Amino acid sequence: MTTMTDASVREFKMPDVGEGLTEAEILKWYVQPGDTVTDGQVVCEVETAKAAVELPIPYDGVVSELRFPEGTTVDVGTAIITVRVAGGAPAPVPAQAEAAAPAAEAAPEAPAASASASAAAPAAAPAPAEEAKPAARQPVLVGYGVSTSATKRRPRKGPEVTVPAPAQPELNGHTPAADSPRPLAKPPVRKLAKDLGVDLTAVTPSGPDGIITREDVHAAAAPAAVTAPAPVAAAPAAPAPVASYDGARETRLPVKGVRKATATAMVGSAFTAPHVTEFVTVDVTRTMKLVEELKQDKEMQGRRVNPLLLIAKALLVAIKRNPDINASWDEANQEIVVKHYVNLGIAAATPRGLIVPNIKDAHAKTLPQLADSLGELVSTAREGKTSPSAMQGGTVTITNVGVFGVDTGTPILNPGESAILAIGAIKLQPWVHKGKVKPRQVTTLALSFDHRLVDGELGSRFLADVAAVLEQPKRLITWA
Repeated sequence: MTTMTDASVREFKMPDVGEGLTEAEILKWYVQPGDTVTDGQVVCEVETAKAAVELPIPYDGVVSELRFPEGTTVDVGTAIITVRVAGGAPAPVPAQAEAAAPAAEAAPEAPAASASASAAAPAAAPAPAEEAKPAARQPVLVGYGVSTSATKRRPRKGPEVTVPAPAQPELNGHTPAADSPRPLAKPPVRKLAKDLGVDLTAVTPSGPDGIITREDVHAAAAPAAVTAPAPVAAAPAAPAPVASYDGARETRLPVKGVRKATATAMVGSAFTAPHVTEFVTVDVTRTMKLVEELKQDKEMQGRRVNPLLLIAKALLVAIKRNPDINASWDEANQEIVVKHYVNLGIAAATPRGLIVPNIKDAHAKTLPQLADSLGELVSTAREGKTSPSAMQGGTVTITNVGVFGVDTGTPILNPGESAILAIGAIKLQPWVHKGKVKPRQVTTLALSFDHRLVDGELGSRFLADVAAVLEQPKRLITWA
């Protein structure tokens, strides 16, 4: 029985829209089966661990099938949509053939399997075989064996044979045979199974092409947690406490996409880079007056002028005076890499979670150019259109917690960066100015830095310089 479709049907696979990303969630389909599409037309929007991205189709034709519904997380390299290109007729694939496809295609060294597929296709049509080859090299399939849900299994040697799949209860209730193929699962799923003590060969897969998902592993672990403590079936085991959940009073939110990536990155940063945080409270009354003056300046008309702009400029001036603060740690070579450029990250809260896009070569920008870059960065982030490249390569970051009325905090470093500056709320407070207590605009700055790269002296001098510029903004000229 053939597993190949007509040569005119093309599969579009989930691309790697970032650097090394392994999966993406389909947020929205812009087309439906039967719609005509053209090369370069956007067919769907997906969310990776870094950003939301629109995907264009590289074919002209008619949509045959949408492989996954909205809200599904799909591995990179998995076909998500099929298109019947111009000049071809639809070629439906029998359901049984689709079920057997993973086993037949994942065995390149079994000549009988490929021979049977070729025999079932028309004699003068080698193209379908070429189309079928990439399907055997799905990123999640290579090196992970053959799906246990298929009705065919690849023997170790000899021609192709048909072996009935065992009944589903046997998968979770008995030890698999020694020659059972390795189950399909991604590395994170394998790690989860290892942590929970679940044997993947005894898990019933529910994912596409027989792939084992996280839910499958949790489902396999749940009964084990209940039955393991039970003696010899003397009495029914009590339900596991972890299973209790009050749906009327609690809400569970899946951690995925940007939030999942942020959580992973913050844990990695907090337990990799030794953090030190220092604080300084500073009178920024003159800086706030300069902000108001700049808003009236003709050169700044139409541009985003606010305290963040001058704080960013102050930080860039301080980096110029303390260049060693702008560095990264090379673990492999045990070296400190000092950067002669500043890609200034700005932490932005979005509906999808916290992201940190950065302004490339911020050190070389004039104040109007920096204002333009900040305005574009913020508007793009709010629209959810920040590209993955905009969040890569940052060197130092600013996070403005003051917009929420917070006085200060202890920020965690963006992975791979040397320092992050938190800006507290700017408030009118009593302050000693020229020997008298007066109401002044005051804020607290907090600087966290990687103590492998930055010692206490360097971190202190850098933070003091930022504060000095904000207290006397004329230093933007004298120190530049």
